[in-house]
Amino acid sequence: MFKKAILYSMIFGISLSAIGCSSDDEAEIPAGTLGSVYYLNFKPEQDGDWKQLASMYTELTGVRVDVVTAASGEYETTLLSEIGKSEAPTLFQVNGPIGLEGWRDYTYNLAGTPVYQQLKSDDFALIEDGKVCGIAYVLETYGLIYNKELLEKAGYTADDITNFETLKAVTDDIQARKDELGIKGAFASAGLDGSSDWRFKTHLANIPIYYEYENDGIATTEAIKGTYLDNYKAIWDLYITNSTTDPAQLSAKTGNDAVAEFVNGDAIFYQNGTWAYNDIKSIGDENLGILPIYIGVDGEENQGLVTGSENYWCVNQFAAPEDIQATLDFLYWCVTSDEGKDIIAHQMNFVTPFIGFTEEYLPANPLIVAADEYITQGKTSVDWCFSTIPSEEWKNGVGSALKAYSAGLGTWEAVEDAFIDGWESEYKLMNSF
Repeated sequence: MFKKAILYSMIFGISLSAIGCSSDDEAEIPAGTLGSVYYLNFKPEQDGDWKQLASMYTELTGVRVDVVTAASGEYETTLLSEIGKSEAPTLFQVNGPIGLEGWRDYTYNLAGTPVYQQLKSDDFALIEDGKVCGIAYVLETYGLIYNKELLEKAGYTADDITNFETLKAVTDDIQARKDELGIKGAFASAGLDGSSDWRFKTHLANIPIYYEYENDGIATTEAIKGTYLDNYKAIWDLYITNSTTDPAQLSAKTGNDAVAEFVNGDAIFYQNGTWAYNDIKSIGDENLGILPIYIGVDGEENQGLVTGSENYWCVNQFAAPEDIQATLDFLYWCVTSDEGKDIIAHQMNFVTPFIGFTEEYLPANPLIVAADEYITQGKTSVDWCFSTIPSEEWKNGVGSALKAYSAGLGTWEAVEDAFIDGWESEYKLMNSF
């Protein structure tokens, strides 16, 4: 391992101490052993970028890096399947404190490792009893993306939308004039297919959760009260009645459908985040804007966008020692080398919490610029509270209830039951071990 560290120091200009290696490492890892990396990637949209980075790193170092990307919505299932194999992932991710619950025992302590030392703050780490179980690798923002040109064609600008009341007035008017405007609906389809429903059973659901936490002065709960579920219903009804798609058809509508509707100019608004930039940039940076998701809460005129992370790298502590070291080395290279930073910032369009990502390594993404403007204006960012959601099953229960309600086959009371009762039962189940 010490010989490999010398090779890295020659290639990348990294000191042996920065890598965290010393001659003592030879006692732990036999000389000449070359570890490998298996990254189980969460983000399908970055599959090609990670494989490019892996290939580049292998060419530079001779260390094999395999990237496998789970299908959208299937990450936990895939990880469960892969973790028990003889060649299990050496690098995986969890979505926050709740996601860590099932994987804590698999996590290598990243305290003191070079990649952990690159974090700007411990705010971006999952730390329990002094153990650094995971580190965030991307900070993301989401809201209501909109087409500036089409919005202006309809006679409005973003300045006309400052709360739910004005959002409803604008989108109701646009929907009434859709034929005149040459569009199919104010909003792109709120698809409830598995490739799209996370936008609503998780990201949209985050808004009422956030406001309940703020109202009660808490950061998590074992029993959600549903204080703002009437507001959740109001924004959901707005989405599905002012849409490109009949509500009864939403269960079959995919994420790709929503992207196509927005890019083709069939819709003006599209709920998604900064990570969607590559999918929609063809309409032109000058036409891309993003608004807060307003749901009718007092004071929401001062609300900003939803900003946080549900993407935390974890290293598998049960991997072979040489594979653990190879994984740590790869991560360090990704966040410190010019090659790694360039791809992460300019191809993946990630905003990261690492100190080496200086101004030249900020993504050329107008949605990120807009998010920064909200912060500059003093708007209050909405936290990513959905990392406290008790389980994936809770999300699925809410998603199923939304499908039935939208298709006219279920009631909103069933959505509330899935939200409130489902939370309590899943919390108890997940904390009963």
